Amino acid sequence: MSNNPSIREFKVPRPFLKWAGGKRQLLLELEKRLPQSILESRVIERYVEPFVGGGAMFFFLKSNYQVKESILLDVNRELIMAYQVVKNDCTNLITLLKDMQYEHIQKSEEARKTNYYSIRDDYNQQITEIDYLNYSKEWIERVAYLIFLNKTCFNGLFRMNSKGEFNVPFGRYQNPTICDELNLQSVYNALKKTELLCTDFTQAHQFIEEGTLVYLDPPYRPLNSTSHFTGYSPEGFSDNDQIKLAEFYKKMDTRGAHLILSNSDPKNHDHYDNFFDELYQGYKIDRVPAKRSINSNTSLRGEIRELIIRNYPD
Repeated sequence: MSNNPSIREFKVPRPFLKWAGGKRQLLLELEKRLPQSILESRVIERYVEPFVGGGAMFFFLKSNYQVKESILLDVNRELIMAYQVVKNDCTNLITLLKDMQYEHIQKSEEARKTNYYSIRDDYNQQITEIDYLNYSKEWIERVAYLIFLNKTCFNGLFRMNSKGEFNVPFGRYQNPTICDELNLQSVYNALKKTELLCTDFTQAHQFIEEGTLVYLDPPYRPLNSTSHFTGYSPEGFSDNDQIKLAEFYKKMDTRGAHLILSNSDPKNHDHYDNFFDELYQGYKIDRVPAKRSINSNTSLRGEIRELIIRNYPD
């Protein structure tokens, strides 16, 4: 693994992948609800995020607070692979992405489309060939493909079909930024002293103790039958999974950890839907304004409410 000695220090990392359910728009609402001790000291002793996704909350905290120790988890193996490569081989990844960007930008739109589907085919073909358990140089190319697809596909989605294949169509962008070198360098620095695990959220328990700050951002419960997004993993995230998560939340609460969870508000669609109010009865539930960032129907990209649930007082 490379130690990336040429990487410079940058202070403002942000997500390097566009991720459905990203939290950039909700960050200030989340920050206002951090434990008072953290707001006053600007220090987080240990931070655990069992559904890291694009990592907006993690990068925000790393930019604005002293985070002494962090553990990031996600069940999506492609995502955790990407974090691992940025952490361990950022310089080589940047070099490959620069070459891919230069080659792609030079092409006509029709040639770009052909190039996109060729890379998507190669990426999907690798699923049966790559060793997901042991870090190798092959990971660098795969992550470069993932970032390329994420930056050039339609609407910047990450979506997999039931076979685990990336199936988003080509997006017509004039000058896509495939290699955001400065941000990748900044992400590399943010990931120092950070443990990365590809596993189910329940395995986060081994890192959670009294005083640990835990942010839980699961795949959101769909607001209605037409809004369901299942692309995070082939398995999806059902109501039974939401119930399992609530049970996990209650167990971690008994340890004295600081828990903050976000999810969709079912009352946007059905005022009588008390699914989360009942699941998290006894905890602090706030409803905050947010906007849909990914929806195929532009008329449904307006303001809605989301839930922020805490186990500690204001």
